[in-house]
Formats: sequence, structure tokens, C-alpha cells
Amino acid sequence: MQDIRNFSIIAHIDHGKSTLADRMLQITGTVSERDMQEQFLDKIDLERERGITIKLQPARMKYVAQKPNHKSQITNKEQITSYKEGATNEPAQFILNLIDTPGHIDFSYEVSRALAACEGAILLVDATQGIEAQTLANLHKAQQANLTIIPVVNKIDLPSAHPEDVALDLVETLGFSEDEILFTSGKTGEGVSELLEEIIKKVPAPTGEPNAPLRALIFDSFYDQHKGVVAHVRIVDGALKKGELYLMNTNTSFEPLEIGFVTSTYESTTTLKAGDVGYVATGLKDINKVRVGDTITITGKNRAKEPLPGYHEPKPMVYANLFPQDADQIKELRDAVERYNLTDAAFTFEPFNSPIMGSGFRCGFLGLLHVDVVRERIEREYGVATQITTPNVLYHVTLKKGETIHVQSAPDMPDPTYIEKIEEPWCKVSLFSKQEYIGALMKVSEEHRGEFIDMQYFARPQSQGSSDSGQGDKYIEASTRVELHYNMPLSEVISNYHDQIKSVSSGYASLDYEVTEYRAVDLVKLEILLNKEPHPALSRLVVREQAVEIGKKLVETLKEALPRQQFKVPIQAAIGGNVVARADLPAVRKDVTAKLYGGDRTRKDKLLRKQAKGKKRLQAQGKVSIPHEVYQKIINI
Repeated sequence: MQDIRNFSIIAHIDHGKSTLADRMLQITGTVSERDMQEQFLDKIDLERERGITIKLQPARMKYVAQKPNHKSQITNKEQITSYKEGATNEPAQFILNLIDTPGHIDFSYEVSRALAACEGAILLVDATQGIEAQTLANLHKAQQANLTIIPVVNKIDLPSAHPEDVALDLVETLGFSEDEILFTSGKTGEGVSELLEEIIKKVPAPTGEPNAPLRALIFDSFYDQHKGVVAHVRIVDGALKKGELYLMNTNTSFEPLEIGFVTSTYESTTTLKAGDVGYVATGLKDINKVRVGDTITITGKNRAKEPLPGYHEPKPMVYANLFPQDADQIKELRDAVERYNLTDAAFTFEPFNSPIMGSGFRCGFLGLLHVDVVRERIEREYGVATQITTPNVLYHVTLKKGETIHVQSAPDMPDPTYIEKIEEPWCKVSLFSKQEYIGALMKVSEEHRGEFIDMQYFARPQSQGSSDSGQGDKYIEASTRVELHYNMPLSEVISNYHDQIKSVSSGYASLDYEVTEYRAVDLVKLEILLNKEPHPALSRLVVREQAVEIGKKLVETLKEALPRQQFKVPIQAAIGGNVVARADLPAVRKDVTAKLYGGDRTRKDKLLRKQAKGKKRLQAQGKVSIPHEVYQKIINI
């Protein structure tokens, strides 16, 4: 155990986690040059296409480093007892278990699970961007888990990098000392070997009882057609071997088909010991038996008495109803959401039946990107075409008879005559940005019903020559940062707020939020009618004062996005039967007289009258189908 180091890489999105992991895999020889590819640990096609990490991914690396020859060379007190004082400075092979994590706020639950399996974390900061909102949020998660933090300034090879300024920001803002900050380039590999040495020196070896009954924490899982549910585990106590094992929370016994380590591939072995990170192919076909956060132990009287703490259940922030595009595929969709849920514990679902759209599932997500990723992965990985309703937050609705119900979508909202009060979730929003964008960010926040709380500057004095000028401390404008705090409705945060703050700040502003309370709101149901027929999948709950503006935007967007039909399609936005916005989608024009050459004019007129009657008949009977691309275009309105 003393030669094992378990650590994660945490950072804001696009600060170079996956690229740095690539260099670690190369330097340690875990992946050969022939097999190496960019974003090696991003196994999902969608991750490579979008350039973001969606799923945590473990990787076991072997690295030869020099053991310290004196206790004074060891910076972590827990490791002092693992070396003999006065021993020679001999090379030793260390096992480095890396768990790569996502950076986007919608996948923060993946970060929490990864940190629970580690003793240390690399806090990665982009040398061109500096500290951002998720840098702070992920640092707090690591500190709450009592992990050893190694601050690293990455992307130092870029022409626009200012690593010294970012390092000083880390000192002033987050309290690190200058001598503990490392500088790396995940692209060129500069500084990565030094980082590996620092991990060995600073990150504590795992603790646990090697001779105690087995306790292994499941921190991730997926389904394999041949091996059943495969669980990624961290061995806390004892040793995991083949034989009958027991899942403590679901009271399930099983004999694993295979156990092993995750390197560049899945490599089987005979034993996973205390401190190891590996996998267990359970052979179980019932995916509900193996849950993230459960504890694996042995069967019989020697099994563990108490399970490991596991994880806090994530709370969905956004809700939407998911239906198969073909109603006959409801069984396939059920299998798909069950298997997907095994890989994403933050995704929740329950059966739901709509009188208009048929059978489907009411689903919970952590944000709009999460919604989009889940829908696309279900279609790609499980081959089920889906349609999804407009995402909404969870509203508390108090009825006049005193009962309180939870409403997740517009079709579920009771008739207004039965409603006493509606409450919506509010959250505390933290914006992190350069000082010059304050005015634009405040304007956007106020337009989204934001209530200003306060702001905090992270300015630092110029490091050289400021006191000799006689003008007092000067400040470096480019690195002066500000953190703005607002109270804001969650429904506004999950709309186009994130895109707008990125737009007005030239991409520099970053966002973090936390739901804090519920407040009363004047809410109405905005319905969308296509050819005078309501489409529940397009309806949404909106604040009354914003209803007309949102209705106009939806109508205009649908007019541009919907494919033209053989008949004219009126597009209407209505509240309680009152139309608040309308646009007409013109019919496809077909020249029915093209084949006529000369002759009497009455022949052409007859064909045109026949065409007009046909279009009128189509308009009376025709239905408008909505392609997936259209849903994606209106989701942020």
C-alpha cells in the first residue's frame, strides 16, 4: 500500500485535464506510441466530438521514482513511517491510480465520486484563462474530502500564456505558497515528469486494513453484454478475490466472472488488495442489483459488519419527459434508460404516460448540457430515436384545498382555478470574470431576474517596482478578477443565461450555482399550436411578465426551423386560449402547370383550383411532425 498513490485531476472545463492525462499515460509507458491517441481516456464518441469529458475514467500507471533517503525529504507526514531512516536513495516502482474527471458544472457529481476514491487531487489551472468558477467549486469539493491538493498551472506553451501571473493569483486567491505551484504543458509534456514525482512525494499512500474483512466501494459501473454489470471499485479494506461476494445495500450475492485493473485496457488479475483501484465483472444481468456507492464484501460470517459511507444522492435540477419517436419502441427505450442510468447516477427516471404522446419516462437531469448528452447517448448507444419535452425546473404548487404537489412540466400543471400558490427554486449564482466585463454581466443578470448580493475583487499588486514610483501599489489590469454573487431563479440559469454571459465577456466569464430556497412566482402555461393543434412537447411554464416575449421568440424560431409542408401551417403561442404570438409557415410551392405547353388558359386555371382545394383539405387534416433539430433550437429560449 505504501507504493500506491490514488489521485484525480480536477479543473474548470477546457483547462487541459484530458491532454495532461495523455502525457502521463505516455511517460509512464501505460499506452504505447502506436496505440496513443488524443483524449485517450475519453472513451465515448460524443466526448471526442465535443472536446469535453463526460464520464470519469480510471487508469492504472506504473512509474519508477527515487525513494527518499531520509525522513526530512518526505513532505507528507503520513508517509514518514514507510521508509527506513538512512536508507539508500534507491529506485522503486510506484502504482499511480489516476481518475480523470469532467470539468463542466452539469457533471460535477462525477467529480465527487472520483474524489471519494482518492487521497490527492491535481488542481489544474489554464495559464491563459486563470482561475474560473469550477476551479473554485472543484477545489472546495477536494478540500471537503480532505485530499492533498497539488496546484498546477497548465498550457504554459501557449503564446498567450502568463503562468507567473496565474501562479500569483493562486497564491493570493487560494492561499497556496509559491514554491508548491508546478508548471506544465500537457501538449508538449514539459513539467509532467516533475508532476509525477511531486504526486509520489506529497499524496499520502492509501490507508485501510489489509487483513480486515473485504470492503470495496463502487464508484462507477457500466453494462457489458457478456460480463453483465462491470463495477469500478476502490478496495478500502481486505482483499478482493474470485469467489462468492456480497453487495451490502442490495443484499445480493454473486460470483465475479473476472476481476482486474484498468490500464490502457481491462487487464484481469487474481487479487485486488487494499488501496487498489480496479474493476469487478459481476456477471449480474439485473442492473438494479449493482448501484454506485454500494459496498462489496465477502459472504459468510467473516463479511464486513458496516458498509462504507457511499455518496450523497444527487438532486436533479432540470426535468423533461422522454418518449420514443416510434411508440412501438417503448420497451427498447425502457432498456436503454435503465442501462444508461447504470453509468450515470445523476440521471433519474420514472415511467410516465401522456394521453397525447403515449408512454415514456419523466427524467431528472443536472442541467441543459446533461439533457442533451443523455438524449444523444441513448440514441447513439442504444439505437432508440427519442423526442423530449422542453426542460423545466421543479415547481411547488399549493392547491386551494391545502395539498402541495410537485410539477415538473407544463402538461402536469393543474387548472389555474384550483391553484392557491406556485413557488419556484432560486439559487445563489457565482460569476467569475475579468473586471472590464462587470457592467455587461450585471445587465445580463438583471435581465434574468437576478438580485445582486455583492462582489469581491481578486486584484493583486504589481510584483516589481510599484513601491518605488511614489504612486503606491499599481494593479495588473489583465489579471484583476472579480466574483459577482446574485440570487436568481433556477429557471433563468438553465435557459440561455450561460450562453449570454459567455458572449458578453468574450468567453472569459464562468458560472457556478447552488439551489438555496423556493419563492412565490406568477406562472402561466404557454402552449404552442401547429396548424391549430396543441403540441404538449413544446409547451412550457413561464413567468407571466415574460410570456409574450418568449412566445414571439418561439414562434419565430419555429417558423425558421420547421420544414415546410404541403399546406400553410399557422404557428401560434397561446395562454389559456388567448393567442399572444403568431407566424405562418408558407406551404411548399409546386408548379402543377409546368407540363402544359400552350393551349387554353382555362386548363391552367383548372389545375390551380384543384391544387388549392387539395392544400385546403390537407390543412384541415394534416399533422405536423417535429424533427429533433427543432427541439434543440428552441431548448434555450
